[in-house]
Amino acid sequence: MDNTLQTLLIPVIGTTLGAAAVFLVRDKIPQRAERGMLGFASGVMVAASIWSLLIPAIDIEAGLGKWASLPAAVGLALGMGFLLLIDTITPHLHSGSKSPEGPASHLSRVQMLALAVAIHNLPEGMAVGIVAADVADLSASAPLAVSLGVAIQNIPEGAIISMPLLASGLGRFKAFGVGALSGLVEPVGAVLVILLAGAVQGIMPYMLGFAAGAMLYVVFEDLVPQASSGGHTNVPVVSFGIGFVLMMLMDTVLG
Repeated sequence: MDNTLQTLLIPVIGTTLGAAAVFLVRDKIPQRAERGMLGFASGVMVAASIWSLLIPAIDIEAGLGKWASLPAAVGLALGMGFLLLIDTITPHLHSGSKSPEGPASHLSRVQMLALAVAIHNLPEGMAVGIVAADVADLSASAPLAVSLGVAIQNIPEGAIISMPLLASGLGRFKAFGVGALSGLVEPVGAVLVILLAGAVQGIMPYMLGFAAGAMLYVVFEDLVPQASSGGHTNVPVVSFGIGFVLMMLMDTVLG
């Protein structure tokens, strides 16, 4: 139980650390540092999606022979489709998003940010919950790999939430509070999945694929474009490779 609790709280710590950027920098995170974090998080999440989610999902259905990958593929498509739907019906946040002007817009801005981030974080929390439920005979390192990958991704995300709020005129502590609280939806989603683990065991390959699809969507729709913005640089490319290799080794060597 202690290990499960730690797994669920690690992503929240990542969001909180990112939100604390409002106390460390005057205007914004240095571009090279932000690109490096986003690239590293992308590599970690891609590796975790493959070795901690997709490959175990295929292994569970090994009895299907050449069709063993079908449930994982269906789940992956559903996960990406779900995030695409979320992006279509809710405000989408990027580091370059402009803040509305005027004091009267602060409350609506906070509400918009909180709603959008909460909805976007839910599938990530589900991904952590799926591996933490321990009903799919995953590797010992899978929960830590996924949780750490989400946490690293949450560091720049927490900053991307809190920094625009600070720039729009919100106080540092309030901006930090909104950024930190935005991560709380992840353990809520994870706990819901864990509580329903017994009922969903039969569709676990689909759920693992769903979690992988959600994580990959976040990587290629949010993290990679932000890491590559502002011109060509090798920083996110190298960081991606480092993150990918480290998470691959964690899941294969330690698992």
